[in-house]
Amino acid sequence: MCGGPGCVCRISRRRLIGAAGAAGAAALGASACGSSGGGPEPYDALRGTVVAQTDDIPVGGGSVVIDGKLVVTQPQEGDFKAFSAVCTHAGCTIQEVERNIHCLCHGSEFDIATGDVRHGPANQPLEQLPITVDGTDIVLDEKDSGEGRG
Repeated sequence: MCGGPGCVCRISRRRLIGAAGAAGAAALGASACGSSGGGPEPYDALRGTVVAQTDDIPVGGGSVVIDGKLVVTQPQEGDFKAFSAVCTHAGCTIQEVERNIHCLCHGSEFDIATGDVRHGPANQPLEQLPITVDGTDIVLDEKDSGEGRG
């Protein structure tokens, strides 16, 4: 047994390579699972741009806009909201907005005013995105105002 000063521990090449591989895989997995906010957000390219016109968003409903990237709703006259069009259940794109926001992949429904789940299988709300209404233009804000989720 070894343990004193000047002792040289012997480890097989196979065990050393296995340990190094496991450590590398753990580091790679940790970096893939967590986001420290270092990379661009999915909507960064749209920030500051017009994403819809107020006349195109029905009162009590909404529309999927920007090639299926966003859902813009008008729960009450003059009150506009924007949400990610990515369903929080399985990542499908929202296809339909009537009284609720509908994901037709698995039947999840979300509230048009809050993005909260009204009917599963989704159990997380849609990400709310900050917008500004400028005349008839609905503009995705440059920076999050803190009211969004995500």
